[in-house]
Amino acid sequence: MGNCWFRGSLIVNRVSSNAKPETPKIQSPSERDRSDESKLPSNAKEVEAMRLDSSARNPLVAFSFEELRAVTSNFRQDSLIGGGGFGRVYKGAVAASAAGDGDGAEPQPVAVKVHDGDNSFQGHREWLAEVIFLGHLSHPNLVRLVGYCCEGDHRLLVYEYMPRGSVESHLFSRVMAPLSWATRMKIALGAARGLAFLHEAEKPVIYRDFKTSNILLDEEFNAKLSDFGLAKDGPVGDKSHVSTRIMGTYGYAAPEYVMTGHLTAMSDVYSYGVVLLELLTGRKSLDKSRPPREQTLADWALPLLTHKRKVMSIVDPRLSAAAAAAGAGGELPARAVHKAAMLAYHCLNRNPKARPLMRDIVASLEPLQADDEARDAAGA
Repeated sequence: MGNCWFRGSLIVNRVSSNAKPETPKIQSPSERDRSDESKLPSNAKEVEAMRLDSSARNPLVAFSFEELRAVTSNFRQDSLIGGGGFGRVYKGAVAASAAGDGDGAEPQPVAVKVHDGDNSFQGHREWLAEVIFLGHLSHPNLVRLVGYCCEGDHRLLVYEYMPRGSVESHLFSRVMAPLSWATRMKIALGAARGLAFLHEAEKPVIYRDFKTSNILLDEEFNAKLSDFGLAKDGPVGDKSHVSTRIMGTYGYAAPEYVMTGHLTAMSDVYSYGVVLLELLTGRKSLDKSRPPREQTLADWALPLLTHKRKVMSIVDPRLSAAAAAAGAGGELPARAVHKAAMLAYHCLNRNPKARPLMRDIVASLEPLQADDEARDAAGA
């Protein structure tokens, strides 16, 4: 759930000491009104007043800092499960009633993100964005926010615990078993459903930072979107876009957004296409260790996606090993691979108006998932 940052034309990765570097983020230089800081809440009462003004629907627990210190065993190193630019993430456990799981006797595991490492205006604003958006939105493919802490300089978030971590940690791991084709398509469909829900909400939301490190997995590899710090309300009325500072992650951000700062739902669709490519190829969106022409995944793969033979040549070689381990004889479903490749191709169209809607992407992926389930049932 962590973030790391890239600011304007100066390349600065800001990553917590425990975290491995991620793809650099982008942020355009801009001036802001310092009076904005006075509008940010400074305690739980002010947070709840702001949530009430935004018609928040989901009950959240306002934890004290001491409660969360106890939950994480004083933020011990062996409780640390992740980190990024605006904080570290610790595993803990809270009473089932606090986690919204009834009054069961067993404490429920949670993930506690600590923002104390960066008390900047931007860090506070991203913390608040998560509280507002996840306090209002609820969907099976969005991570659930249990509560928060706003006390003095302390800004913490408490989420449901996702035991299998991020898609990034599985997809690019050298030690974990490779994700099977069926699992990758299950993840692709779940993430697409999450984005489609955001885009078609009563008040549309643009996620703005869709990438493999922000897709978390539960025990059954169900995908849930996390880290709503960069999310923005979508355009309303006759407006075609939202004008905003350029923020996101290199390799995933849509080119027209990077060029103009005009943000639309189609910006998320482009990022989705990049993630679909990562699932297909097993390559990172941006990889400086590769030859120059292959470093940016979208630029390298796009010309190959419409050629069936070439597509099969860029598929993650570990997928065949996963298919063999699953008893499929090492054979991949070529038709499904080609359909996924063409879907990625359309998502990455340079013309944002030509990209598909997320609901159409969901409709395209559902038959692939059904085919995978049928193959699994036949092989059982």
